[in-house]
Amino acid sequence: MEAIEWLGNRVRILDQTRLPQEEVYLELSDYQDIASAIVELKIRGAPAIGVAGSYGVALGALEIETRSRDEFLGRLRGVIQTIAATRPTARNLFRAIDRMEQVAEAGDDVEQIKKALVNEAVKIHSEEVEATRKLSQLGAGLIQDGFIILTHCNAGPLATTGYGTALGIIKWAKEQGKKIKVLATETRPLLQGARITTWELKKANIPVTLITDSTAGYFMSRGEVSCVIVGADRIAANGDTANKIGTYSLAVLAKENGIPFYVAAPTSTIDLSLASGDEIPIEQRSPEEVTHIQGVSIAPEGIDAANPAFDVTPHRYITAIITERGIIKEPYGEGIKESILK
Repeated sequence: MEAIEWLGNRVRILDQTRLPQEEVYLELSDYQDIASAIVELKIRGAPAIGVAGSYGVALGALEIETRSRDEFLGRLRGVIQTIAATRPTARNLFRAIDRMEQVAEAGDDVEQIKKALVNEAVKIHSEEVEATRKLSQLGAGLIQDGFIILTHCNAGPLATTGYGTALGIIKWAKEQGKKIKVLATETRPLLQGARITTWELKKANIPVTLITDSTAGYFMSRGEVSCVIVGADRIAANGDTANKIGTYSLAVLAKENGIPFYVAAPTSTIDLSLASGDEIPIEQRSPEEVTHIQGVSIAPEGIDAANPAFDVTPHRYITAIITERGIIKEPYGEGIKESILK
């Protein structure tokens, strides 16, 4: 089960919008198709978006026919702008784009630059895979035998191209022989938890119960949640974390009920240029995602709907941030800087 694969001159992705009913793979050879796939959530999850974006830049470079370095770089900037405009919140995307741009600027010969861009995209992909494996192993040490783990949205292999972040920790704990159970929120409005998280956990033979977003507090108050683990789309320098809309509410509920709240993300998700979560851009998506479910209207015609894709959880609600370079706890500012410098 691969979220994304590089096939030499094209990218193969699993269309996540078709899950769980169908497993449909798409082969994309144009950077604009990659951009559309990211916008349409056919490929999603911050690490996976970063990988897809880097491959999109590589494909765009391969399409440029010129021997002039200056002309090549000028046209490549247009490709990069298209990819960068797809998802404003995911830090991994911009980190990957920055790396691709630096590689391009460092080259002298157009053909050599093209080869270097492909190699860099493959390298970014392999680094994300390895990072999720390491952080999953580290995070599993926080999971005790018999835990009931609540997770929100989807942070498994399909969202990361690797082992997974939140789900990677859960999978590793299970492979250690720990008896665990998972409560997965449906994750409105696009139901990533219901459609994808449950599907991945079922494939991994991990017991999972699907719950509505609004029932999380009920289970916490009854002592039926041992910890909460979520992924992240961007982490500010002070530890404030942007993740799928609804994460902030879960963090507040966990704090009220004395339940550990963990964020699992590779260091590629950390953005040291942002002092706090107040500076994280929040993507606003189409109101139709709220008023419709899989194309079926559930609200009166013409009704207004707001659809922020993410919210920000202040670091004071986070018990620990789990990365491939270590588990970071308060004070987050120091720990985050140290993890980046390792």
